Amino acid sequence: MSKETETVGHPDFAAASHTRLQHVWDTRAVWLTPLLLLAAPVSIFVLLIVVPIIQSIWISFYDWDGTGPASWVGFGNYVELFADPQFYVSLKNNVIWLLLFLLAPVIGLAIAVFLNQTLPEMRFVKSIFFIPLVLAHVIIGVVFTWFYDPTFGIIAIVARAVGVTPPAILSNEHLVTFGIIAAALWSQIAFCLVLFLAGLSQLDDDLIAAGRLDGASGWPLFYYVVLPQLRPVTFVATIITVIMSLRNFDMIAIMTQGGPYGSSTVLAYQMFDATIFSYRAGYGAAIATVLFAIMSVYIAWFLRYTLKQEAAER
Repeated sequence: MSKETETVGHPDFAAASHTRLQHVWDTRAVWLTPLLLLAAPVSIFVLLIVVPIIQSIWISFYDWDGTGPASWVGFGNYVELFADPQFYVSLKNNVIWLLLFLLAPVIGLAIAVFLNQTLPEMRFVKSIFFIPLVLAHVIIGVVFTWFYDPTFGIIAIVARAVGVTPPAILSNEHLVTFGIIAAALWSQIAFCLVLFLAGLSQLDDDLIAAGRLDGASGWPLFYYVVLPQLRPVTFVATIITVIMSLRNFDMIAIMTQGGPYGSSTVLAYQMFDATIFSYRAGYGAAIATVLFAIMSVYIAWFLRYTLKQEAAER
């Protein structure tokens, strides 16, 4: 037997080879395991989110009814969109939705602080505040339509009781958007409430105790000790609220169908109406692209602002 054969067959050589192979496998596992775990969710995200976004942008350059042949129009849909007065009405309503919907995280936090008590009856009170969260937007829209009815709605009954003419909220072009937003806020506040209750349950009791020892109480304790710990929850609640305010159309579809005279239409509903009822998929895709651009710009600005603020506090 040769010397080389004896070396290969030696137990120390086999152990060293096994150690090297194990090291190589461990090195690959460092990046291979996360890659395998991320493969499925990333593939689903690309298939269901990224690809439809790209397809929608591409369709916006065509004149297409959604079923037949499509003809290339370039930026024709966008030129028509920016010349359409209804687009600016929808854009104005989207701004109103965005500004008023930002009340949801504020009110949700206030209610969460109130409900974050260890009293036995708080369980029942919490269940009452959770009701809007489990209701479908269709149900909420129908219920608020009854509330706003100027003949038998709750608002009409109260108005007559105090000797005032009941307002026809959903028929008034100046009030209709605010009436729909009030209905949508009822559900969104409940969503933010749940997020903040979860965040309050994870607070560091040692930091709160240290703040009390330093003499902090009331608003200073909340602002300087509690609120900074809720920053991740506040970020999530704000981002989701902004997205919901810009893409909300189901409440409008249920309560007014964009009326009266298109005064309650937002970009999401205008896109839906153009695509489904007017058979203009290309024009609807152009509206969707503009709405996506508005969302992206706002969220990018908010992310940049939040990250800069966190960096400045470190």
